[in-house]
Amino acid sequence: MNKEIIKTDKAPAAVGPYSQATAWGHLVFTAGQIPLDPVSNDIVGTTVEEQTRQVLKNLQAVLEAAGASFETVLKTTVFLVDLGKFAEMNKVFQEMVGQSLPARSTIQVAGLPRGAQVEIEAIACRRDS
Repeated sequence: MNKEIIKTDKAPAAVGPYSQATAWGHLVFTAGQIPLDPVSNDIVGTTVEEQTRQVLKNLQAVLEAAGASFETVLKTTVFLVDLGKFAEMNKVFQEMVGQSLPARSTIQVAGLPRGAQVEIEAIACRRDS
């Protein structure tokens, strides 16, 4: 088995020495996604709700490129600049991720790239595994 690099133009390109995701066998590990528009590379939204929606769209595109989906996500880590905005993030997370109920950690951070308010990463299984 070898490490596979996952790349899609439906999510923002990696801007450093990392991949949008990697896979090893049936496991998929995504990089953290921030609310960048994949075409313009600009931050989408000013509220945590708007930014979380874009983050999850980006994450969904990366997962799909790897042969995974929100239904096969095992664990997510959410990074929030302000834990006081947890309810807004959680509302959108529940809408988009649905009833798959992955394990999740949410961490308050001092800052995120490009002034984003939220970043999310995931570990998933491929659908065919």
